[in-house]
Amino acid sequence: MSDDSSETDGITSRTPPAVAVVDAQSPGNVGTIARAMKNFGFTDLLLVDPPDLDPDGEAYGFAGHAREDVLPNAEEIGFDRLAQAYHTIGCTAVTNEDDRSHMRFPYSTPADLAERLPTVEAPTALVFGRERVGLTNEELARIDEICSIPASADYPVLNLGQAATVTLYELRSLTLEETQLPDVERVRAPEGTVDRLYDQWAALLEEINHPEEKRDKTMRMLRRVYGRADLTEREANTLLGLLRRATERPAED
Repeated sequence: MSDDSSETDGITSRTPPAVAVVDAQSPGNVGTIARAMKNFGFTDLLLVDPPDLDPDGEAYGFAGHAREDVLPNAEEIGFDRLAQAYHTIGCTAVTNEDDRSHMRFPYSTPADLAERLPTVEAPTALVFGRERVGLTNEELARIDEICSIPASADYPVLNLGQAATVTLYELRSLTLEETQLPDVERVRAPEGTVDRLYDQWAALLEEINHPEEKRDKTMRMLRRVYGRADLTEREANTLLGLLRRATERPAED
């Protein structure tokens, strides 16, 4: 783990943001955050007053594949340097209700940040606090803006690892051009296949003597259903086969 004596002197404008953890008490939470960073494409981990991160200990055990890069490349940094060198976003569960106090208000949700951060021409850092008390009011007073995760009013407090994971998930559009999930548009059935499916439905309605005055409405309903479903080609062809057999059965009887 490097210190902040040299690398941060040359900080330049960049996105995605770095992730800073202030005075974490549990090495396991640091490992959990490193793993979430790896999951969602974040690379720069900043640690203020971190616990001991033994390569054979809890932090590396919880980090998954982030033990290979994010965690060992984490940079130890002082809070003063963090506040000076970065546009800081303090993550807290508890906010003020209105602008009578600016300590924890106004605030953005992680989804809000995902839309706005690409326009921020400054190095940014998401700042997470201690497990039990989060960031102190003194630290928040030096932070540029506040982020809070919408949660139940009865119990809005997430643990440190959860809060970081949810926030980074919401900001994944800043880092990931693609995920492990296939692009739905690439596998959707060709329009010609879907049109044949509608034609087959129309033939079936005629074959079963569905009331003629109801057929247009029924076809519109089917278009809405299949339009929302985004059928794959295999699904559409399977349905086509079933509908053909159903259309032919009345004639066989």
